[in-house]
Amino acid sequence: MQPLRQPAAVADGTATRLVRAATAARRACALLALAAVATGCAPFRPGLPAEPTGREAAVSAQQGLGAVIAQQALAQVGTPYRYGGADPQRGFDCSGLVTYVHAREGVSVPRTAAAQFAAARKVAVADLRAGDLLFYRLVPGSREVTHVGIYTGQGRFVHAPQSGKLVGAASLDDAYYRERFAGAGRLYPDLAGEGPRLGTAPR
Repeated sequence: MQPLRQPAAVADGTATRLVRAATAARRACALLALAAVATGCAPFRPGLPAEPTGREAAVSAQQGLGAVIAQQALAQVGTPYRYGGADPQRGFDCSGLVTYVHAREGVSVPRTAAAQFAAARKVAVADLRAGDLLFYRLVPGSREVTHVGIYTGQGRFVHAPQSGKLVGAASLDDAYYRERFAGAGRLYPDLAGEGPRLGTAPR
C-alpha cells in the first residue's frame, strides 16, 4: 500500500498557522521587553514607600500641631464675622478665630491681634508652616497690628475679614494684604511642654 498524501492546500494551511504562531510569540516577547524598560530596573514593591530621612521626620513631627490648627481654621470657613466673637455659634472676629482654633488644641493665646503679634515667636515668610499667623496693619497711618490670619499652606491663609463677610481664605499674594503685611509668627509650641496650655481644651 502506498502512504496517504495530504492535499497541498492542507499542508500549506498548517505551515501558515505555524508561521503566524511564531510571529505572535515574537511580538509578545518584544512587548514584554518594552514594558520592562518602561517600568525601570527596580521591581515594583507595593506597600513599601521610601523611608523619610531624619530631617524630614523631624519637620513632620514639628508640623503636627500647626497642621491641626490650620485644619481647625479651615473647618470654620463660612462662619459669619462678628466683632468680639470667638466661637462658631456667635461668629468670629479675626483674633477670636485665632483664639478659638488654638484653644481647641489646648493652647492658650492672647485675645487681640496686637497682643498676639507681641506674644508670637517671629517667623520668616520663607519658613512659614501651617498654623502660623500672619499679621496686618489695616488702619492707614497706624503702626498698630489690627488684623490676623492663620496660614494653611500653599501661600494661603484663613481669616475673619470684616462685618458682613464670612470666614474665608485669602492669598498672601493679594496686593491689598501684601502691602499691609506686618510680619508672621507662631503661638503653638514647637516642642512638647513649650508654651502656655489650657488644662482642658474647650469644645
